[in-house]
Amino acid sequence: MIYGAWIIALLMLTWLFDNYLGKQHNPNQMVSSEIDGNGIREVTLKQNRQGHYIASGFINEQKVTFLVDTGATTVSIPGNLANKLNLPFGLAQRVRTANGDTIAYSTTLNSIRLGNIKLYKLKATIAPKMAGDGVLLGMNFMRQLEMIQRDNQLTLRQH
Repeated sequence: MIYGAWIIALLMLTWLFDNYLGKQHNPNQMVSSEIDGNGIREVTLKQNRQGHYIASGFINEQKVTFLVDTGATTVSIPGNLANKLNLPFGLAQRVRTANGDTIAYSTTLNSIRLGNIKLYKLKATIAPKMAGDGVLLGMNFMRQLEMIQRDNQLTLRQH
């Protein structure tokens, strides 16, 4: 019986520690959003310990994890995630990345949402060789918003 209690205690500690580490990697699992009196939508993201802005959001109403990447021209989705999201692989195109030239496929997202900021019919690229499940939130999304970076926070406003 004491062994059972120890096992349960260890499982609880493991779960709590895993949850803590998850929040360290993505401190924006619950995105802070508001709408002001003028109808301006505002989202505030916290920087993670590595200095990145990672946040939970939605593509075509399916949950994804975004990484804000102002060095990316477009929203870029790993091939394995694009398959899970049932995104169509459009025309192949050669793209230049930090890791060199590669082939990516064009697609159009019906919707993309970060907190209460939502854009429709946004072009994106599918990168079959891109590792992981993180979506790069590129400049074709970001340039449509006002951005303010201060005190380890990034505030995005949609007018």
